[in-house]
Amino acid sequence: MQKVNKLIQELETSISHYEKANPLVSNASIGWHIEHCLVIFSRVVSAMEKSNPDDYKFQFNFKRSLLFVTNTIPRGKVKAPSVALPEGEITENSLKEHLEKVKAKILKIETFHKNSFFPHPFLNDLNVKQTQKFLVLHTTHHLKIIRDIANK
Repeated sequence: MQKVNKLIQELETSISHYEKANPLVSNASIGWHIEHCLVIFSRVVSAMEKSNPDDYKFQFNFKRSLLFVTNTIPRGKVKAPSVALPEGEITENSLKEHLEKVKAKILKIETFHKNSFFPHPFLNDLNVKQTQKFLVLHTTHHLKIIRDIANK
């Protein structure tokens, strides 16, 4: 969870640039990328809370294996599902408020049974360890985009 917390801190420091955009890098602003990451954190933790660890069954998934071996998400290859998209107006205050909620919520992951899981639409069920790895990969992917927007 140390990696996740470090990434959340970087998201937090990026909030001040939330309005910045660069269509050569992404069609979305820095604020959109931050909010998208926060939506993912919130939805993942909520799904894990509701999951029944007895229902978790490992299934081989080539895409998940490839993602976890390469330790990266390729840019522009996957569109976020509608449930993962930010809703409403994105402001500096809304990002700060959502971030504080996520900081509290993310602590719950460490209390979950190891087979609590998150049903990912492309990667199948991810248990706690896999979910933590996914959150790091996903957030790192968006932070790279944020850095590219900020630096151009």
